[in-house]
Amino acid sequence: MSTSASPFSLNHAHWQRLQRIYRSAGWPCQDALELDLLAAGLLERITTAGGQVFLQPSSAGLVALHDQRRRNQATRSRHDELVQRVAEQLAMEGRIAYAELPLRAKPGARWLQLRPDVFSIRHTTRTDALAPMVHEIKTTRADLLGDLRRPDKRAGYRALAGCCYYVIAEGIADASEIPEECGVLQTEGERLRLLRTAPRAPVTLDFGTWMALARATPVPVAPDPQAAL
Repeated sequence: MSTSASPFSLNHAHWQRLQRIYRSAGWPCQDALELDLLAAGLLERITTAGGQVFLQPSSAGLVALHDQRRRNQATRSRHDELVQRVAEQLAMEGRIAYAELPLRAKPGARWLQLRPDVFSIRHTTRTDALAPMVHEIKTTRADLLGDLRRPDKRAGYRALAGCCYYVIAEGIADASEIPEECGVLQTEGERLRLLRTAPRAPVTLDFGTWMALARATPVPVAPDPQAAL
């Protein structure tokens, strides 16, 4: 019975190593990652005329990298489409949305560098009525589970906005898997269905957030045809 690993069972660290070796063939590390990739047939050892050994992706490794890149592109495309859908929904609710806005928060002893998928504020001139919100977009279960293992990140989002929603693609998770401090929206065809309302805490935007907003461009959304009526 073969013991070779399937390329599709490899984790993120395996793919990173394979990509690094593809970009620049390197000397053997002789660690567990390298052993897994060699056993899977994705790497090959090359011996030079002088007896030196280096690594490069095999033909199967190049095919696996190409397939992985296509899967990543498809996932990113679905992610971007859902970001746009969320931004349009927020605009209909009288909010201004920003995608991947670089922000800093200090929910505990240290500062965190954060980049929420969607950060939004109400379209108002009253600073006490901005009601900032964060929406994290998840289109795959693996991405969601990885994010759920980051309680510090969620605490940072709540420190910034006082309100955090997970927007999940239909079928990747149940609302009960999402921590209670976050709300949950789920895609349902072309709709976004509210599964749980997020608790809200009052937050005042700090100077750093104001500067990030001043430098950023909101997500462009199509004008509401009803607005002119």
